[in-house]
Amino acid sequence: MARLVSALLCGAVFGTGLWLSGMTDTTRVQGWLDVFGDWDPTLAFVMGGAILPMIAAWLVAARRRTALLGTPMPARGETPVDAKLVVGSTLFGAGWALAGLCPGPALASLGYGGTGGVVFLLAMLGGMVAAPAAKARLDRITNAPRT
Repeated sequence: MARLVSALLCGAVFGTGLWLSGMTDTTRVQGWLDVFGDWDPTLAFVMGGAILPMIAAWLVAARRRTALLGTPMPARGETPVDAKLVVGSTLFGAGWALAGLCPGPALASLGYGGTGGVVFLLAMLGGMVAAPAAKARLDRITNAPRT
């Protein structure tokens, strides 16, 4: 039960932070990503304000064996920079730039309405459902013998 309450509180704080910082405002996000046009640097401060405390949290977490709620700390995963990561990151960034939303802000924006957020969330869920089949197809294509 403590984990559920903790997750609810963390999610509520995160969503509130996204809303207060403007990360759920699609025009502000698109303005930040428009570095060659009418650039809005506001969200750079939001990202910096999130990255700095996260670095401190990672340093503290690296020395702990258990989380605050008593569960074991997960092993640190190694993520190789490969073609899948680069393509996935590029697709994520393109979608973020086009829609002005990514998964966290999309969920946070549902709290105050708007059809754009609902449409984005439905499209995102559709992409998540279609992703395994697309991955299997790409794996078959890329692993097929060359003629």
